[in-house]
Amino acid sequence: MAYSDPENTLVIETTKGKVVIAMKPEVAPGHVEHIKKLAREGAYDGVVFHRVIDGFMAQTGDVKFGNSNSPDFNPSRTGTGGSSYPNLKQEFNETPHKRGTASMARAQDPNSANSQFFICFADAPFLNRQYTVWGEVIEGMDNVDQIKRGEPVINPDKMVSVKVAADIAE
Repeated sequence: MAYSDPENTLVIETTKGKVVIAMKPEVAPGHVEHIKKLAREGAYDGVVFHRVIDGFMAQTGDVKFGNSNSPDFNPSRTGTGGSSYPNLKQEFNETPHKRGTASMARAQDPNSANSQFFICFADAPFLNRQYTVWGEVIEGMDNVDQIKRGEPVINPDKMVSVKVAADIAE
């Protein structure tokens, strides 16, 4: 598949099928670079969707405790971890949280986003300018819709592999 900007396109193979996200370096350059770095290291491969709220969003990206391929995998702690890199400075922007938006999860501190992110099932305007939007699903939203719900999710779906499209051999 040819994407218009393969260097800023994230291809996620999930247990429900492929999800493609067009990243937005023009509004969140630091977050996009960080996500690409983690993807290129394989850090997201095997990471579960640990918090999935019907009508709201599917959250994933805990590379410390949420990686089902790792000896550190701990379902009871998934959602509390990040990566080995420092947290990111917020890049709140004018991009609205709507169906298909990819945005960073964080704690109370606006500068606490690290590796976790979520994809909105529906419009969520109450999140606007409070979380960093870094991308939008351009393919496979029907697969996102099929991700198993729960807080926490029992036998969760996961990201089998996450790659930058530019790195995928045709």
